[in-house]
Amino acid sequence: MRLADKVALITGGGTGIGRAIARVFFEQGARVAITGRRKEPLEETLSMLNPKGKKAILIQGDVSQSKDASRMIEETIKTFGRLNILVNNAGVVYKDGGIMECQEEGWDVTMDINVKGIYLMSKFSMPELLKSEGNIINIASIFGVLGCPWNIAYGASKGAVVNLTRSMALDLASRKVRVNCICPGLIDTPMYQGAVKKIGDPKEVERKVLKNYTLSGVGRPEDIAYAALYLASDEARWVTGVVLPVDGGFTAR
Repeated sequence: MRLADKVALITGGGTGIGRAIARVFFEQGARVAITGRRKEPLEETLSMLNPKGKKAILIQGDVSQSKDASRMIEETIKTFGRLNILVNNAGVVYKDGGIMECQEEGWDVTMDINVKGIYLMSKFSMPELLKSEGNIINIASIFGVLGCPWNIAYGASKGAVVNLTRSMALDLASRKVRVNCICPGLIDTPMYQGAVKKIGDPKEVERKVLKNYTLSGVGRPEDIAYAALYLASDEARWVTGVVLPVDGGFTAR
């Protein structure tokens, strides 16, 4: 049990990568709080975990809203008594478009959830993470280190997550709080499937994209979850400020 006696809060825990991280962390002994804006997916995730007693809970809320972010942290600590791990996974791909197509509304929504949400959740969790000498894992994207011409708001937001991770790691290292970041490639999630459909025929899009991968196929949510498990565990006690691509070799080209 690599996370025995740890308490983890995972934002965007209702589907995809967040759900996989919740499952893997739970299986490895962590007590888990999952959050999200939609209650039904959170309930589905909770039922999959099959929690006994109060080892897993759901908290509905929006990470981009200060009151919600503060409340979700408080409810986690009230239930479990502490917080050791924060996984900032909640994110959105709002509307596609380059600089000519991107609308102010889409820009604001993307930045609020993908960047401001991480800032708020990290800020409000800090008093407890300082006590526990805990750690934060931010989920960015390969488009945080590469250009993203089909959605400049998304690319800009994930680039911000990458540098926010590095800045927070430097800020908090002396206080023994680690901050790391995972940059997933294309992962088979509902968000990915929806984005592909917007671009064109899913099979054709995948064919064009996957030719740039060293390892074959689209990634699975579990691929990200196991990377997060390592970063969350005591095995990574000397790892901070890392930006880890889990992308089938995409960014190696």
